[in-house]
Amino acid sequence: MKINIRRSRRAAVAVVLGSALALTATACGDDGSGSAKSKGSEGSGKGEITFWDNNGGVRTDVWKQIIADFEKKYPDIKVNYVGIPAASAQSKFDTAIQGGGLPDVGGVGTAVLAEIAAQGALEPLDGRLARSELNGKLSENVLGVSKAAGGGDTLYHVPTSVNNGTLWYRTDLFKKAGLDAPTTWGKFYEAADKLTDQGKNAFGFTIRGGEGSIAPALDAVYGQSGITSFWDGDETTVNDPKNVAALEKYVALYKKDTPSADVNNDFTKMVAQWDSGTIGMLSHNLGSYQDHLKALGKDKFRGVPNPTLDDGTRVQVSNPVDGLGLFKASKNKAAAWKFIEFAASAAENSKFNESAGQVPTNVDAAQDAWIQQAEPTKLAAEALNGADTKIVQLPYYLPDWNTISKADNEPNFQKVLLGKMSAKQFLDTLADQLDKAQAEWKQNQG
Repeated sequence: MKINIRRSRRAAVAVVLGSALALTATACGDDGSGSAKSKGSEGSGKGEITFWDNNGGVRTDVWKQIIADFEKKYPDIKVNYVGIPAASAQSKFDTAIQGGGLPDVGGVGTAVLAEIAAQGALEPLDGRLARSELNGKLSENVLGVSKAAGGGDTLYHVPTSVNNGTLWYRTDLFKKAGLDAPTTWGKFYEAADKLTDQGKNAFGFTIRGGEGSIAPALDAVYGQSGITSFWDGDETTVNDPKNVAALEKYVALYKKDTPSADVNNDFTKMVAQWDSGTIGMLSHNLGSYQDHLKALGKDKFRGVPNPTLDDGTRVQVSNPVDGLGLFKASKNKAAAWKFIEFAASAAENSKFNESAGQVPTNVDAAQDAWIQQAEPTKLAAEALNGADTKIVQLPYYLPDWNTISKADNEPNFQKVLLGKMSAKQFLDTLADQLDKAQAEWKQNQG
């Protein structure tokens, strides 16, 4: 079975990296954390804890500020910071789960949450959150994404940060063409068509056809169809006729209202193309805001959440959520939980997300002045917390999700754009793979 292959891979990595991890093992908790099999203990609530940052280097400075704030409030707790580059974070956790040396607290995003939780390494946090001052202060929609990503109804990390799909558009071009902001799908398609003048190399939209194309395509599909669940029983809804029709309409933009180069564009090329040219709209997340600001200036563009249906209902697929996990092996869970609570509090969550350029998960932090002044982030926060927002939970918990959504189907999506595969064939193929992966996952749960 695939699960055994995955375990074998982890075991092999553990042999290679075990000696390096041994250097950090003694720094964890009061007495050093063990493997995932260790039950750990609550500890004294004082002493030392170790925190692994899963985006070391990029976020090191802001985490050191938060740690300094924490140690000022809790002078009897010392936090040992270990920065791990994002590209190696998953293998580092996998190796420590097998060989020992887990931290007390770690940055664990939804992309790897289910895999780490399935190995019994993470402490369920529902009870602790219910008794915490954080209870009721975290976005319910984001908590739903976190629980679904963990593979069920249990919370295995406290969400701290979330990105969001954003439709960037050129306000100067829209004004010149007399167009409304593309806040609904109808207005989006109207603008894509009206802003295109191929003779002048002007296009209404740039579509992502290269690496990373599947998630934005699914966002456009579910956003238009209005279907709010990824599963209907044990079968995916991805190839529902409404989704097929939505994808057909979306990919029909290619080469009609988009540049032909889009078929190979990943986000870097797509963003650079939009910033330097006369393209009306770009679908990407909040992370490209600074690039647009530098290239265009603040008065020539705007970022709004992905379009709504005509009745104002917003359906969007779940975005990756970062968060903090408490490891079962910790010998000082009381102190570790204090650190998680503190980092997710309004002031510190705001500080982290202002640095990251992302949306706070603490609803009080989402009201801070910097967000009100950064309109794309403000609108994204409102969309994520909005009563009319329906989030389709992508199955991050499936071990095969990354393979299915990347290696298996990114080339197929390019075939759809080029007219070599129909939208229905593409979605039927994707659905078949997902249904089989879901069945295998459920079997392994038993």
